[in-house]
Amino acid sequence: MLKRGLLLVAALVAVVLPVSAQRKPVLPQIDLPHPYYFREMYLPQLTSGPSSVAWSPDSTEVAYSMAGSLWRQKIDSQQAQQITDGAGYDYQPDWSPDGKSVVYVSYQRDAMELWLLDLASGKTQQLTSGGAVNVEPRWSPDGKRIAFVSTSYNKRFHIFRADVGRGKLENVVRLTGETKSELPRYYYSPFDTEISPVWTRDGREILFVSNRGHIHGSGGFWRMQAEPGAEAMEIHYEETNWKARPDFSPDGSRIVYSSYLGRQWHQLWLMPANGGDAFPVSYGDWDDTNVRWSPDGRWIAYISNAHGNTQLWLQNAVTGGERSVTADERRHLHPHTLINITVVDENGREILSRISVMDAAGKFCAPREALIYADDGFDRTERRFEAHYFYSLEGNRLRFDAGEAGKAPRFAPPHATGVEVPEGVVTVDIMRGFDHRVFHRTFDTREEKSGNLAVKLDPLGDWHTPTAGKWVGGDLHVHMNYGGAYLNDTDGLRALAASEGLDIVNNLIVNKEQRIPDIKYNGHGLDPRPDDEVLVYHGQEFHTSYWGHRGVLGIKDHILLPGYAGYPNTAAASLYPMNADVYDMAHAQGALVGAVHPFDAEPNPFASPPEKVTDELPADVALGKLDYMEIVGFSDHRSTAAVWYRLLNLGFRLPAGAGTDATTNYAAPIRGQVGMDRVYAWVPEWPLKIELWFDALKKGRTFATNGPLIEFTLGGQRAGDELKFDDAQAAVAFTARLRSIVPVDHFEVVCNGRIAATVKLSGARDSTDAAGTLPLEKSGWCVLRASSDTAEYPVLDNYVYATTSPIYVTIGGKTPRSPADAKYFAAWIDRTIDVTSRYPDWNSPAEKDYVLKRLAEAKSIYEKLQ
Repeated sequence: MLKRGLLLVAALVAVVLPVSAQRKPVLPQIDLPHPYYFREMYLPQLTSGPSSVAWSPDSTEVAYSMAGSLWRQKIDSQQAQQITDGAGYDYQPDWSPDGKSVVYVSYQRDAMELWLLDLASGKTQQLTSGGAVNVEPRWSPDGKRIAFVSTSYNKRFHIFRADVGRGKLENVVRLTGETKSELPRYYYSPFDTEISPVWTRDGREILFVSNRGHIHGSGGFWRMQAEPGAEAMEIHYEETNWKARPDFSPDGSRIVYSSYLGRQWHQLWLMPANGGDAFPVSYGDWDDTNVRWSPDGRWIAYISNAHGNTQLWLQNAVTGGERSVTADERRHLHPHTLINITVVDENGREILSRISVMDAAGKFCAPREALIYADDGFDRTERRFEAHYFYSLEGNRLRFDAGEAGKAPRFAPPHATGVEVPEGVVTVDIMRGFDHRVFHRTFDTREEKSGNLAVKLDPLGDWHTPTAGKWVGGDLHVHMNYGGAYLNDTDGLRALAASEGLDIVNNLIVNKEQRIPDIKYNGHGLDPRPDDEVLVYHGQEFHTSYWGHRGVLGIKDHILLPGYAGYPNTAAASLYPMNADVYDMAHAQGALVGAVHPFDAEPNPFASPPEKVTDELPADVALGKLDYMEIVGFSDHRSTAAVWYRLLNLGFRLPAGAGTDATTNYAAPIRGQVGMDRVYAWVPEWPLKIELWFDALKKGRTFATNGPLIEFTLGGQRAGDELKFDDAQAAVAFTARLRSIVPVDHFEVVCNGRIAATVKLSGARDSTDAAGTLPLEKSGWCVLRASSDTAEYPVLDNYVYATTSPIYVTIGGKTPRSPADAKYFAAWIDRTIDVTSRYPDWNSPAEKDYVLKRLAEAKSIYEKLQ
C-alpha cells in the first residue's frame, strides 16, 4: 500500500539504460589510453599560479602563463602585464629570438592551437587549425622555424617543424615517424610517442623525449637532425613521467631537465648535451618543473609547487641561489572587478564549500592563490569549456569593487578570498556536498548595488533527522599526491573533504611508476587531528593491473611493498602474489580489502574471439576474501553493478562501497575531486570513531552515491540486515526515501537483479518518501537505487547513480541459486586460467603452479553452484 509518493509494481525484467551521449571527455581527439595521466602531467592546465615560462632574448624579462592568459614581467619587478586576453585559455609561451613576438598555445573550441602574438601591437594570429592538440612550440635559434608537438597525424603525439613567415606557418612537416611497438604496455599506447622538442643551439638538431623501446613511462632523451626521416639516437634513459621538458644551456654543452630519479618528486637535473651521467641541481620534497635557461646563462627559471600552488622561481645557474618572481601588481588588458564570497550555513556560520565563477565569455575565474580544479568532461551544449572550481578554504564575503583597465582592484579584507573577474555578467555556483542545496546566480557586476553579500546554503530538506544513529559519508579511494601540478598535505586534504561535506577520507598510498609520492605516510594509519575535523586514514591501493586494483583500508602497521605484481620487464614481473594473497596479508594487519573502479563494461567470458579476462574478482569472492566493492567509482556504475548482482544472486554477501579515485594534487583530477563518489555508513554511536565506520562498511550498512541521498527499509530492516521467513511472502512492507541535489530519472527497488518496483517521481524529481509492499518468493536480496539517463551538473559524472547495499532475504532456510550466473563466473575464471597459464614471467615454476591451483579452486566452487 502506498504512503506518500507513487509506486508502480513492475514486471521482473532487467532494464539497460542508455548513457548520455551529451557529456564527452575533454580533448577526445587524442587517441591514447588513460587520458587522465597525460592530460594532467603533460598537457597545460588552468592554474591560478604560473604554469610555464619563457625568457626574453635579453634575459631581463619572462613571459609566462597564469590564470589562463599570458603575462610578461621583468625579473627584478613585482608588476606583471597581461599580454593576451582572448577567447580561450592561453599557455606555453615561447619568445622569438628577435624579441618581437611570442608563439603560444590557446585552448578553445575543443582544440589546442598555436597562435602568434605581436608584442608591439598586441595583435594575435592563429597559426594552426584543424582541431588537433598542438603544444610545446619552440623557436629555432635563427627565429625562422618552430618545432612543436601535434596530434594531427593519427591523433597521437608526434613532433612537427614549420617555417614562420608573414604571420603564418608554412612548409609544415612531421619530423618523427609512427612506430607501433610489440612491447606489453598498459598505461601507454602501443604506438611510440614523441614530446618536448627543443632545438640544439646551432639549430641543426632537436632533442626530444620518446618511449621508443620502453614499456613503462614517457621515455628517454633522443637527438636527431631536424629533418623528416632522419635517424634518431637515444642519448640517455630515465623515466620522467611526461615532465622532463629539457632545455639546452646557452653554450649548448649541457641539458637541464626535470626528473624524479631516486626520489618521489621532480627536481632539476643537469647532464652533458650528448648524454651521460646526470646530477641534481635542486633538492626538495616537491616538484620543480618546466625549466628554461636564460639566454645570458645566468638564470634557470622553473615552476615550483613547494608551497602547494604553482609559483615561478629563478635559480642562479652559477651559485645555486634561488628567489621567487611574484606578480603582486597585475595590470589587466581590460577592466576587472573584485568579488569576495562568504558562504554560511542555515545558522549563519561560515562553512567551507566548492565554488565556480564564470565570466560572460564562459571562462573561469578564481582567487589569486586558489588551487583550481577541472572537470574531465562536459556537455558542449551547456558550456564552452569544462567546469572548473576552487574551494573557499577561508569563508568570504561577496563584494564588488570596480578597477580601471591597467590597475589592480582593491584587495579583499583579511580572511576574505577575492575573485577578480572582467566587468560584466558573472555566474556563481556554490555547493557543499550532497546534503545542501546548490546555489546558482547570474548577475551583472556593473549593476550590482550591494557591497557585501553572504551566500546561505540551505540544507537539503529533512535529510538529517534526529535519530539514535547517523549516516556518515566517506570516500574510500583518494590519492593525496599522485604526480600532479600541486603539492598537498593532510591539512589540505581535510579542507577539501570538509568543503565537500565529507567526514572520512581514505588516502590510498600507491606508486606512480617507480615512485610512491605519499610514502612518508606509510604506517601512520589514522592521521592525528583536532576534534570534530575530518578523519584521514592512510591506507593503500595495491596496484596489480593484471589481477585488478584493490583498496586496502585501515591497515595497521605498514603498507605492502612493492605494492604491485605483474609489471613486465621489472623484478615484479611475476603474477605472484595474486590478489588472494594480498587479502591475506592485509587482513593480518586488520585491514579491509575491496575491489576498486572495477568495470567500464561488463566482461563477457563467452565472447568469440575470447576476451582477455584476468580480473581476479570472482576468484576473490569465491575464496571468501573480498570485503566490499566500489559500485560507484571511477568506472561504469551500471556495468559494475551488473557483475555485483550476479555475485549476489549466488548468495555471496558483498557491501556496496564508493570511491572517487580522486587525485587531489591534480589540476585536472582523474574523475572529480574528493567525495564525488562516496559511501555513507550508518554509525550507531557518536562521537565518530573510525573503527565503528569501518565495521558498518564491512557489515553492509551503507549506500553508495555520486549525488542522491537514499534510504531503504524492507520488512523493517536496513541495508546489511537479513530477513528470514519460513515461506514465500505475498506482501512485505518497504520504504524508499530520496533527497537529491539534482533531478533523478529512475528510482527503483531491485530484487535478485530485476526491477521489483518503480517509484514515480514528479515535479523537480529530487525528493520523495514512498512506501509500499513487495512479494518475496525466494531467497535472495533487494537494493534501492536511483539514477539518471544523462549527466546532471554539478554532479561531475556521466550520469547520476546511487545504490544501497543489499537487504538479504532467506526463505525456508534456502540459499540463493542462479545456475546461469555460476556458469558465467566459471567461464570467467576458465578464461583467466587460460591466459595466466601462458604468461611468461614467473620467478619459479612453483609460483605459477600455486597461482593456477588457487584459480582452479575458485572455479570449482562456481561449478558446484551450477
